[in-house]
Amino acid sequence: MGADAQPAGFSPLDKSNPAASRQSTDLKPHPTPSTVTPLEKIPVDKLRLPAGFKAEVWSHGHPGGRTMVRGDKGTIFMGTRLIGRVYAITDTGGKREVKTLLSGLTQPNGLEFHQGSLYVFAINRVLRYDNIEDKLDSPGEPVELTEAFNLPPEVHHNWKYVAFGPDGKVYVQVGANCNICELNPGIFGQIRRYHADGSGMEIVARGVRNTVGFDWHPVTQELWFTDNGRDWAGDDGPHDELNRLPKGMEGATFGFPYCHAEGIPDPDIRIPNACAGVILPAALTGPHSAGLGIKFYTGTMFPPEYRHVAFIARRGSWNRGQKYGYDVIVAVPKPDGTASIQPFMTGLLDEQKNEFYGRPTYVLQMPDGALLVSDEYNGAIYRISYAN
Repeated sequence: MGADAQPAGFSPLDKSNPAASRQSTDLKPHPTPSTVTPLEKIPVDKLRLPAGFKAEVWSHGHPGGRTMVRGDKGTIFMGTRLIGRVYAITDTGGKREVKTLLSGLTQPNGLEFHQGSLYVFAINRVLRYDNIEDKLDSPGEPVELTEAFNLPPEVHHNWKYVAFGPDGKVYVQVGANCNICELNPGIFGQIRRYHADGSGMEIVARGVRNTVGFDWHPVTQELWFTDNGRDWAGDDGPHDELNRLPKGMEGATFGFPYCHAEGIPDPDIRIPNACAGVILPAALTGPHSAGLGIKFYTGTMFPPEYRHVAFIARRGSWNRGQKYGYDVIVAVPKPDGTASIQPFMTGLLDEQKNEFYGRPTYVLQMPDGALLVSDEYNGAIYRISYAN
């Protein structure tokens, strides 16, 4: 793996432009068109990977697809943010079939598969579909868990990410209900955990603006998560973050809204000693790069240096003058708890033209050690494999 990938022009918050650094509690819309790129036009030929790696289109025809989870029988379930669908993708003899399993939901981004059941976390509902892989043609009525989890119905930064942790509990985030504002600390800007039935809620991380991906280090069992930084504070600040929750520090704060990135006080919401007691990021992942899905690699297909590194899908910027992101990076943990950031899958951004051709949103490791990468923009999934 190469040297640390750090974009040019990283700087603290740009306070020279009042319009760029203003406080804003309104989120500007930045949807990706929910279209499907024809197979022959999916830009897999643009993808650039380290030597020995190969990218191919594994599946296509699922507009807006983001989060992916794999069922025990091999079904890939895929959530969406904008169009209210959950897809089921089956693989029979190398041929993939895409079904719209569920529709009409409000941003069903949060999916998890656990003990034969598919958990669906939408903005305003939590549903569980039991024995789902035997019911792909007719899922039937779900078990309604909305009241048990009692999650806030606000839309801003509330498209869910959910995962069962090593402790057997289900973890889910509740993002900040604004771009930058004072939060109700008992409700917003958190990562929570529950028993599978929605009981026993605990707050494990506070001061988290908008995480849409987390995973546990396979050796230390510590929780690592991406976090998208505030907007309208300049093109080059603040950085988005990769955070690590040290063992025994459940309930700690990661700074939002007062402290950002490597310890930069917010220019709009000011308090004394804004960064005191804040856990600073394990790594910075670039300004407005929109890191989403993260997975630690535990397979054996890739070279040994990739084992136990984290792959992170960066959806890419939406309001930065010079576009940034649109790729997959790796975070290599260090003994001191920090991580180095290096490029892995690039090619979807033409920096000279300032144009992008895809938006990676999630990574999923398959049983053979290959990685699946969802591309929300093209309605596609890429398979990344390695061979000498």
